Amino acid sequence: MSQRVAVFGAYGHTGRFVVTELRERGFVPLLLGRDESRLAASGLPYRVASVDDPVSLDQALTGVDAVVNCAGPFASTAAPVIGAALRAGIPYVDVAAEIEANVDTFAHFSEPARAAGVAVVPAMAFFGGLGDLLVTTAMGDWTSADEAHVAYGLSSWHPTAGTVAAGVVSRERRDGRRVRYTGGRLEYHVGEHDLPSLAWDFPPPLGRRRVLGEFTMADVVTVPSHLAIPEVRTYMAADAATDLAGARAPVAVDESGRSAQTFTVDVVVRRGDTRRRVVATGRDIYAVSAPLAVEAVRRILAGQTRTSGVASAGEIFDAPDFLRALSPSVSVDRHPDENRPELVTQNA
Repeated sequence: MSQRVAVFGAYGHTGRFVVTELRERGFVPLLLGRDESRLAASGLPYRVASVDDPVSLDQALTGVDAVVNCAGPFASTAAPVIGAALRAGIPYVDVAAEIEANVDTFAHFSEPARAAGVAVVPAMAFFGGLGDLLVTTAMGDWTSADEAHVAYGLSSWHPTAGTVAAGVVSRERRDGRRVRYTGGRLEYHVGEHDLPSLAWDFPPPLGRRRVLGEFTMADVVTVPSHLAIPEVRTYMAADAATDLAGARAPVAVDESGRSAQTFTVDVVVRRGDTRRRVVATGRDIYAVSAPLAVEAVRRILAGQTRTSGVASAGEIFDAPDFLRALSPSVSVDRHPDENRPELVTQNA
């Protein structure tokens, strides 16, 4: 019998990709959300539920094997849906890129989820999940490292409405401050108006590109949650950051709904004088979140996990094997023990 997976926020941009991925892989998706007319338009089974109504969430998760939360801002939706999942005794996966929302998930639900023996995997998406899998793979047999760098070489970044709304919430929570992971902890600070500009040497064919330092993403939560790395830094291609500020929505170029955007995620970990590098490439950061989230659900339901409770992708799954399972959506190239002097140049 096919397993039923609820998708909260199913009619959103990423939610639609997740529903399609579930169907293609033999799961039975159950669409959840507040707007019944949008749910009904899909022609698929649905239930109306709201994060403001715990009873509706409990009823929506009755008879469900797992739930994927695609509804941002996750600062508002993660806690209510996780709570309902724990009450139902089913695994929870989300695609949250919001740093503070992911911090809250680890802080508030680690003990309840562990006690319930339920897997809760936040940030199981392009930002947070993929970077964590790549860093974990790059680490290999290392138990600790001095630094981890995650550089995002996006050809463009046209944000969804959910991304824009999540950004507003995050800025309000930070009150104008910046966030970084340094000295083994998250640090909030007041920085200069402009982010530092650097040059990052991506592998061919991308090559050297200008990136923005202190463009901090969810990897600063997922990676340190299980790896002993005191410095975790993320970078964003400057052109993509400019696109993000423009807030133009992604445009589909094929029947699947994917955009033409391409990405390169270049991960470097350093221990002493030795660097290890893993590079992932693919297309459409929102569409690729679907195979990430659905593969996570598949592995949890199949018992292919290393722990329970709240855990990031790199901790709960076999990271290299998980990345292999993402092919052809994501291509991964490993460069073990790469002793290049520097991959980043100041003041590009």
